[in-house]
Amino acid sequence: MQYRTLGRTGIKVSPYALGAMMFGAIGNPDHDDATRIIHKALDAGINFIDTADVYSQGESEQIVGAALKGRRDEVVLATKLSRPMGDDPNQQGASRRWIMTAVESSLRRLQTDHIDIYQIHRPDPDTDIEETLSALSDLIHAGKVRVIGSSAMPASDIVEAQWVAERRGLERFRTEQPTYSILNRAIETEVLPVAQRYGMGTLVWSPLAKGMLTGRIRKGRQTDLRRAAIFTSFSDERRLDAIEQIIPLAEQAGLPMTHLAMAFAIAHPGVTSALIGPRTMEQLDDLLAGADVRLTDDVLDRIDEIVPPGTDVGAPDQSAYRPPALQHPDLRRRHTTERAAA
Repeated sequence: MQYRTLGRTGIKVSPYALGAMMFGAIGNPDHDDATRIIHKALDAGINFIDTADVYSQGESEQIVGAALKGRRDEVVLATKLSRPMGDDPNQQGASRRWIMTAVESSLRRLQTDHIDIYQIHRPDPDTDIEETLSALSDLIHAGKVRVIGSSAMPASDIVEAQWVAERRGLERFRTEQPTYSILNRAIETEVLPVAQRYGMGTLVWSPLAKGMLTGRIRKGRQTDLRRAAIFTSFSDERRLDAIEQIIPLAEQAGLPMTHLAMAFAIAHPGVTSALIGPRTMEQLDDLLAGADVRLTDDVLDRIDEIVPPGTDVGAPDQSAYRPPALQHPDLRRRHTTERAAA
């Protein structure tokens, strides 16, 4: 593989990163099989693994940690925190209190003394960004973390975090992890340009749009895809209409849908790596077979016609971050003691 520099960190990473979300109870519960998948990915040249404490409630980190025994130095290891890890309201978020607890748990599960990239899984509007950056800076200074990053962070929040870090003399976010695919291109408008401006590496997730870009989900057809019953986006007519245009494009280009989708995700100059999340060895083999695919301008132009740059098709991704004002109507409505007009 031709390795890329992760922003301005100087760290060299593969254009495909191995996502470990499907290792554990929510995906592949067979630890030995997951270990074989990890080892095959490393043998193929992938040197970037991304997981999170919340994936199968720590089981994914445990699998990754065990699989990396004797190979830890070969890997740029990333994990994340902030999603709920229990019923306790303080076992989540990006407060100093939780960061200091969460990192020790992740280090223990990963069986390592340091994390290469430690990311805030989702923005935490209840915590001052200075509080978060201060705690993460202390982890870097203590040698427990090498680089810090964000995930699913709006462009305005990325800018604020960069300014706070500069003004307070704190370590700054060096990476961002947004969702990006042929069907989800909104980050091209602001997030990717802002990340490039600040020299941030970008690790994109869901380049196959939760499986919609595998070609197995078609309009008017039944599908046996495991997650089809979970994601309402799989029945979104606008997304299905786009898929029906993308499938013949892939055929004309002589490419499987998965190869077209992955090649698109890593074609943008603002994208450092795209996460692949195989649950089985067969899925990994399919994705690795397309690692060297590069799309022509003609194919990219046709994709732009189907899904215009900077736009998302259909309803927002259910896993994406939604700011408080979009979740709570009271934050969008001015209240008054005067009687509302009938």
